[in-house]
Amino acid sequence: MAAEALLFPGQGSHADGMEEPYRGNALLERGLELLGDDPFARLDDGTRTQQPALLLCSLAAWDAAGRPPAVATAGHSLGEYAALVAGGALDFDDAVALVDERAAAMAHAAATTQGGMVAVLGGELSEVADLAAQLGLTVANDNAPGQVVLSGRLDAVAVAEEHAREIGARARRLDVGGAFHSPLMEPAIEPLAAALARVDFRAPHTPVYSCGTAAPFVDPRRELADNLLRPVRWRETVLAMRDAGVERFVEIGPGQVLIGTVRRIAPETVAAAG
Repeated sequence: MAAEALLFPGQGSHADGMEEPYRGNALLERGLELLGDDPFARLDDGTRTQQPALLLCSLAAWDAAGRPPAVATAGHSLGEYAALVAGGALDFDDAVALVDERAAAMAHAAATTQGGMVAVLGGELSEVADLAAQLGLTVANDNAPGQVVLSGRLDAVAVAEEHAREIGARARRLDVGGAFHSPLMEPAIEPLAAALARVDFRAPHTPVYSCGTAAPFVDPRRELADNLLRPVRWRETVLAMRDAGVERFVEIGPGQVLIGTVRRIAPETVAAAG
């Protein structure tokens, strides 16, 4: 059997009705009980509800698939919390509490800053990074060849949209509430760090890769807080898992965004939906 890694999606992969196949699943129902609310009914509220909804849906999908064995797990930003549960480092109940706190902290930070994000599709990474530096933006996500996301102040994001063609790329503004993975998320660090301090992490039974370092987590409590501001190094994370022997990547949860990135990053491997 091919050495398989499980991938969990981040914010942006949500869709209305994504939870319907998992209604009645024990993890989904337990998560709703812990939250005291149904975030699936209010996805239009943005970050505050989308993040816990995605966590519950991803882990319900993992549970429904029989909690498949893997040689590694990883998640894109928010997806790291599901990956830590699947890798045995974090209890489900604690993950729900942390993501609820994270969503609240990030939504608050977004509401107090005028920030946004723009995907720059095509063009060389170095040229996109140069454009970001000129405008005071952050390279927030290096997702795959030709797929980079910039984050920062709304006025600078608007200028990046206008100038993307000059570097042979096209720009697409993302429907998000703030400048995630940029210094504008600084107000979210303290409340998330406080929540992380209340949680116990275990040594994982499976390596869990951090997309902030493109390496297995060493100190999840510190790294999860740091990752609010650090870029998502998704391309490097996939390559690191491939170099560690992963031959097949399986996306667990709503959507197939990560499958698409893997096919661009490491076409010699197999990418499939869970």
